Amino acid sequence: MRRAHQGAEYAFGVGKAADWLREERRKTLGDWVAVCLACGFAQRYFDEWENELPDACPQCAGEMRSRCPACGSRFSSAFAVDCEACGGSLRSPTLYGVPIRKTGSGRRSPRSG
Repeated sequence: MRRAHQGAEYAFGVGKAADWLREERRKTLGDWVAVCLACGFAQRYFDEWENELPDACPQCAGEMRSRCPACGSRFSSAFAVDCEACGGSLRSPTLYGVPIRKTGSGRRSPRSG
């Protein structure tokens, strides 16, 4: 018997699963992320471990960034290029000539209707 997974009902269910998985990953690996501006290496961390983050990337010795240079806000996505709090630039939108994010938010929303 074939299941009918169509339209907004399917997209809504998938979105819920993705949100759950994202939250579980953050509980296990850390709420925040630091990224290397040179090679893209990313490291998740919890609040209490922020002072243990390396200043230089362990892969390439490039600059690690864990906060927005404009407002000091932390970010939770390894793919963030703009600060969610102030809109400032966190890093270049490309790495090795390839866009880090799709244009727009890059996230899918449930379709309506």
